[in-house]
Amino acid sequence: MSLMQKIARRSAADVVREIEPDVPLICTRPEELRKKARAFLDGFPGEVLYAVKCNPDTEVLRHLVDGGITHFDAASMAEIRQVRSVLPDAVIHFMHPVKARSAIRSAYFEHGVRDFVLDSFAELNKILAETKNATDLVLVVRLAMPKGQAVYDLSGKFGAAPNDAAALLKACAKVAAKVGLSFHVGSQCIDPSAYERALDLTGQVLAQSGVALDVLDVGGGFPVAYADVQPPPLSHFFAAINRGVAKLDLPAHCRLWCEPGRALVAEGQSVVVQVQAKKGGALYINDGVYGTLADAGAAVGLRFPMRMVNSKRQGRLRAFEFFGPTCDSADRMRGPFLLPSDIQVGDWIEIGQVGAYGRVLSTGFNGFDEILRATVDDRPPVEDVGAVLVPLKSVRAA
Repeated sequence: MSLMQKIARRSAADVVREIEPDVPLICTRPEELRKKARAFLDGFPGEVLYAVKCNPDTEVLRHLVDGGITHFDAASMAEIRQVRSVLPDAVIHFMHPVKARSAIRSAYFEHGVRDFVLDSFAELNKILAETKNATDLVLVVRLAMPKGQAVYDLSGKFGAAPNDAAALLKACAKVAAKVGLSFHVGSQCIDPSAYERALDLTGQVLAQSGVALDVLDVGGGFPVAYADVQPPPLSHFFAAINRGVAKLDLPAHCRLWCEPGRALVAEGQSVVVQVQAKKGGALYINDGVYGTLADAGAAVGLRFPMRMVNSKRQGRLRAFEFFGPTCDSADRMRGPFLLPSDIQVGDWIEIGQVGAYGRVLSTGFNGFDEILRATVDDRPPVEDVGAVLVPLKSVRAA
C-alpha cells in the first residue's frame, strides 16, 4: 500500500524544504480544481459530467464538487461507488458502452442510475433484461467517429457506424423514457472544428433515424497545455459546439451534455520528483511510466511542463530524457525535457499537469508505489522553466 501523508503548506517548495522527500510527492491544488469546474459550468451550454476515469481520487472529487460539479460519467461499479461515497446525491451516468450484467443491475437497483450508453443491439437487450424492462431508462447511443487528430484516438473501440446508430436509436426510442446520441472526438483534441464535424455526422444520423433527441452528448476531448502544445482557449471549443448544435434544429427540451476529464483536473495535481542519477543527457528520477508519468512514455510521449524546486542552478537549458526507478528499460521518457544543464543528483523537479491520468495509471511495479501527498495553493508548473517557446535546435547541450 502506498504511503499517504497529508501535509498542508503554502507551496510545493515549502513542502520540499520541510521534508526533503526522496519518494514522489503529489501536490494537490484545490483552487485549480474548483476554478476549472467553474469555467466549464459557466462556459458550457449544458450539463457537465466529470469523467471519473481521469482521476477518481476522493480529494479531487471533493474539490470538483466544491466547484459545482454534480454530474459524473462513470465507467464501472467501482467508480459509481466512489462517487456515491463523496456525493450521495450525485447524478451518475453509466457511460461505458459495454457493461457486465451484474454492473447494470447494481447501478440501476442499488445506486439509482438511469442513464446508460450503448453501441449495439446486444447491449440494448442486456440493459433491458437486467433492469427488468424498466420504463424510466435514458438510453444514449454512442456514435462511432472517423479517425481524427487527437493525441488519443478513440475511433477504434466503441461506437456504432452511422447506419447502425440510426437503427439502434429508433429501437431505443420504442422502449426508453428518453433517448440520446453521444460521440467522442478523442482525448486531447486541439482542433475545435472537430466538434463541428462530429455534429455534422450527428445530424445525418438524426435525419436517417427520424428520432427527436432528449439528450445530445458531445463527449470529452477538451485539451490542456503541455510543454510543446498550447491549445486554443476553452471558449473556442464551446463556440464550435454552439455552432454545430445550432445547425441540428434539436427539440427545445433536448439537453446538452459534455464529459470533460483532462481539462478539469490536469492542472489540479503535480508531482515532485528527485534526481537520483545523472548520466550525460539522461536523468534518473524516482517516478516513471509505471507510476505517475505513464503519458510521458513511448506510447504517448507527452512533454509535461516542469520547473526546478528550491534550486539556484544557472546552467543553460539542455534537453534531457528521463528514466524511471524500475528495472525495466521501457521505463523511459524521451522528452525532450528542458532543464538547466548543471542540474545535479538530489535536485527536485516539479512536473505539472499530472492530475489527468497520473496516479490512476500507477501500477506499483517493482515495488515503487510509495508516495507522499500534500495540499498546496501556489500556481502549478505551466511551462518548462520559462522555456516552452525555445526551439529545440537552439538548446545547446552542456
